[in-house]
Amino acid sequence: MTHPLRFGVVAPLLTDVPTWRDQVKRLADQGFSTLLMPDVPHWQPAPAPVLATAAALTTMRVGSWVHAAPLRPAWSTAWEAHSLSVLTEDRFELGIGTGRPGIDDELRALGMPGVSPADRLTRVRETVAALRDLDGADRHTPVVMAVRGPKARALALEVADTVTIAATTLDTRDTISSLARELGAARDVELALHVPVVGDTVAPFMASARETDPAALRAADSLAVLPDDPAAATEEVLRRREEIGYTYFVVGSGAADTLAPVVARLAGL
Repeated sequence: MTHPLRFGVVAPLLTDVPTWRDQVKRLADQGFSTLLMPDVPHWQPAPAPVLATAAALTTMRVGSWVHAAPLRPAWSTAWEAHSLSVLTEDRFELGIGTGRPGIDDELRALGMPGVSPADRLTRVRETVAALRDLDGADRHTPVVMAVRGPKARALALEVADTVTIAATTLDTRDTISSLARELGAARDVELALHVPVVGDTVAPFMASARETDPAALRAADSLAVLPDDPAAATEEVLRRREEIGYTYFVVGSGAADTLAPVVARLAGL
């Protein structure tokens, strides 16, 4: 099955609230399907109330990109996700992963115990199971999993609706393409690609942003970058769908205006 093209944008609340509300409405008008929030304590207000606010402003879908499973108990994340599905009338999708690089340091800073890689993956599984119990037979909150290793990929094939490879800006196109194709061949799962660089604009919420060299990424034909020319970006998005199977592209809010013509042309195809 071929999934329709859609475009998400990570738009944390880093300005005053009225400015952010205007940004959310503009993103909806530009055709972005999903407004996404990172899960970084102390960076912004907590994701859940921000997403609920965004959902009340537009008809866009909203989601976490992505919840770090070690930061909270499985039942708490599941309850929050189910509640957002109810409040948004099924426009919420739960993005979840085992935690970004440096998550152990972050846990210690918060006074929380470290969690082994195996236990992190178990917490993801438990979260999705609890969410399915809360949703019951009449609701299905979509789950987006960020994965890397073979055990995480295997779990995603069991429980996720959408999968994104947790890539670094040093990963080659061949490496990520191979992992994505493997997932797509195993099951009809939506493949999502996070693109942190558009032209020379680097999304500030990316952990590796300070080390990202747009020119080097372009020279390496990296999947972490898209051109800032709308015609070239359109061609590249279609290339990635044809060659790899990507149909969901996620960018930072700083690149939204640049890619708006691409979104207007391709969304839903």
